[in-house]
Amino acid sequence: MRKKRQTSASGDYRIIGGQWRGRRLPVADSPGLRPTTDRVRETLFNWLQWDISDARVLDLFAGSGSLGFEAASRGAARVTLVEAVNSVSQQLQNNVTLLKTEVVEVITYEALGWLETQSATPYDMVFIDPPFRQGLADRTLQLLDQGNWLAADNTVYLETEKEWPLKLPANWRVTKEKTHGQVCFRLLTKDIA
Repeated sequence: MRKKRQTSASGDYRIIGGQWRGRRLPVADSPGLRPTTDRVRETLFNWLQWDISDARVLDLFAGSGSLGFEAASRGAARVTLVEAVNSVSQQLQNNVTLLKTEVVEVITYEALGWLETQSATPYDMVFIDPPFRQGLADRTLQLLDQGNWLAADNTVYLETEKEWPLKLPANWRVTKEKTHGQVCFRLLTKDIA
């Protein structure tokens, strides 16, 4: 008989692959904070498995950090977690300390404001998992498109509510797409000449 996987009511998640596989990391108690589920992360990182090694990764709206820490565990060269809520950002920093990693950097800043005010550095991979139903996905894509945030060979992960109408800027395309429950998640790329 197969053992039923336990879920934690105390607020943590499990890294599912790489050097920290099986490690559980605590999640700050914050309204609306929802780590990407194991099933979605497993699908995502199966899609990304050949691209993650040595990638420069930007995790906007980092929240629990489940995407960024998973990328670091699987060999990303550098991971930048951007999170606006102080208590959530502090928990991310605590998790960096817990894992004893120098690969992950935590920035306490509102994601859109950070994209608008920082000097753009090209990233190979960007994770966008904003709070749902707040209109943040469209503006984030616009800012990534207008700035120099994406390397020539780029991958952008976008997680939204299922009913969100996808409107991509010119020269962007969907490379993978799937729904799970009320969530739609996609891999996008911007064609850069």
